Parts: sequence; structure tokens; C-alpha cells
Amino acid sequence: MELFIAGIVAVFGAVIGSFLNVVILRLPEEGASIVYPASHCPQCKTPIQWYDNIPILSYCMLLGKCRNCSERISIQYPLVEACMALLAAATFLQFGLGFDFFYYLFFVACLLVIIFIDIHHQIIPDVISLPGIAIGVAGSFFSQNITWQQSVFGVLFGGGILFLVSFVYFKIARQDGMGGGDVKLLGMLGAFLGWPSLLFIIFFSSLTGSIVGIAAMVKQKKGGKTRIPYGPFLAVAGYLFLFYQDRIYQIWQMYLQALGKY
Repeated sequence: MELFIAGIVAVFGAVIGSFLNVVILRLPEEGASIVYPASHCPQCKTPIQWYDNIPILSYCMLLGKCRNCSERISIQYPLVEACMALLAAATFLQFGLGFDFFYYLFFVACLLVIIFIDIHHQIIPDVISLPGIAIGVAGSFFSQNITWQQSVFGVLFGGGILFLVSFVYFKIARQDGMGGGDVKLLGMLGAFLGWPSLLFIIFFSSLTGSIVGIAAMVKQKKGGKTRIPYGPFLAVAGYLFLFYQDRIYQIWQMYLQALGKY
């Protein structure tokens, strides 16, 4: 029964993912509305009919092309829908159909939007992160997964740590090491996941970001001027902690016990 409900939730998540595609596309555009006009082909601007707007299925049936102009449609559309479907199902399996489900469904949806916008534009819109911080703290008073104290200190420590790192880097290198959007994003992660999550998030995102950054430096041959978006690494670390925090704590305890033997 649980898997059946998870399947229904996944369909619901795919529908949300369809809307998130609109947000990802239009939010960075100054003055653009995420509500009007209705979904249309990015190339010929023809409005998309409902039967061509079924998440994932329509893309497959149309072979990734617009019915009207036959231009290719980005694979990002079904990818976002599929990711949101999986995230919604995972959130249900983790928290059940209670307050925490909707609380963290909002959270994972926001992170998904941030990932794709930061990849394309290297910005993290304040219109997502700042309300996200407020909603994260407010929801912590009703959540069974986090206390309001953990949430508040998560915001303070999360935003404060990255701000300090960014400030020190700027003083040493005389150039910005990360944008203010990353600082606010870590504050949002702290609001939803609490301050205990920050050590893992910073470690994992720094490690993976460094690996990708070094690879990008080698490929682009720009040295220290190479820039990669840091938001996706923070967001992925947030996903991992949300769904695997018990396993992360177990690994941490095993590591501490191993250190104690030497």
C-alpha cells in the first residue's frame, strides 16, 4: 500500500516538476511572469495543448520535438519532471503524509529550481532563498524532524560560516570566491535541516565542488579565474542529509570510534 501511495505521490511530483520548469525558465528573466502566458514552445511560441503537456510522457511521445515546428525541446524538461517525481516519492517514504511531507516537499522543490538556475545563470534568486529561510524557520515550530532552536541556529551558523569564508577569501585573493546567493542558500539549508547538518553539507559540497572545479580548471585552462556554480553542490549535499542523515551519523560515529583506537 505504501508503494502504491508513493507512486501516486510521484505522479503528483512530476506535475509539480512541470511547473518548476516554467519557474526555472522565467524566474531569471526580469519582469517575466511564472503564471502568464501559458506554456508554449520556446522556439515558435505556439501554446502547448494539454495532451502535449503531460509530464515525461508527452516528451517521449513527441520524441522531444515540438508538434508545431518540430524543433528540439530541451531534455531538461523531462529531467526536471522525473527528478521531482523521485524527490516527492522519497519525501513521502521518509516522512509519510503529514506536515513534514509538505514542509520538505517545498524544500526539495526549491533546491531543484536553484540547481538548474545556478547552472545556467550562476545566480541563486533571493526570491527563493529568503522566503525559504522564513518558511523553514516558521515550519520548524510544527515539524517532527527539527526543532525551532536547530532551525534558527542553522540559519545563523549556515549564513555566517559562508559569509566569513567569503570575506576571508576576498581579503586574501582580492576577488569574490562565492556569491551572496550561496550564503543565503546555506542559511536556507540550515533553516530546514538544522545546524547539525552544516558540517556534512559544507564538507561534502566543498569536496565535490573542489573535484569538479579542478577538472574545470584543467579543461578550460583559465587557472584561478575558472568559475563554477557552487549552489548545486550545496543543494545535493542538502538532499543527501535529508534522506540519509541516519546513515551519515552512523558513518561519523564509526569514524570517531576508529580514531579512538589509535
